[in-house]
Amino acid sequence: MSDPSSADRADRPIGRRERKKAVTKAAIADAAVQLFTERGYDAVSVRDVAERADVAVATLFAHFPGKESLVFDEDETVILSLTRAVEGRPEGVDVLEALRDWFLTSRAATTRRDDDVEFTRFRNLVEQTPALYAVWQRTWRGHRGRLAGSISRSSPLNVETANLVATLVIEGYLLAAEQEQPHRMLDILFRTLQSGLPDGRSGTGAADDSIITVR
Repeated sequence: MSDPSSADRADRPIGRRERKKAVTKAAIADAAVQLFTERGYDAVSVRDVAERADVAVATLFAHFPGKESLVFDEDETVILSLTRAVEGRPEGVDVLEALRDWFLTSRAATTRRDDDVEFTRFRNLVEQTPALYAVWQRTWRGHRGRLAGSISRSSPLNVETANLVATLVIEGYLLAAEQEQPHRMLDILFRTLQSGLPDGRSGTGAADDSIITVR
């Protein structure tokens, strides 16, 4: 039988290393956004970011696969938050209500936060850099499958209808982000979806005239 105290000692260095990695990664990402907002995305090299963060270029690439990922370093956190909002919603709250609340209140999804200087700088950086805006859109579209999976697992909808809902929500969100009043557009989107969808509870997904509320 192993000594618990020795096991604890063995675990501590791993914990410290992981914390150090997280701190280093955050410092690199912060340095990148600072430089990108100061000089413009295209005018900054990976080496510039490494120098600002006071790390080697090899260290930077150990944490980030490329330049674009320096901006979207919290992507996995975002999709986990979104799927948890669907699957962990309180009893009595339907899927669309949970999604609406998340998209209207989550910092990760909010398209206008003028009271948040840091977020506003990030938003402006993405919106004013075509390459980053394209990555942002592609990233959100890439979330469709995982969102559809969460919807189908936690509601009566079949896979086809869950995929339709996920697609409509994400494409609606991307469209809303381009509007002067994105929250109003999102509200219209969810009110429209909540008014009813073709029945997708069972079968092969063939269209019919029945309507259901997404639960």
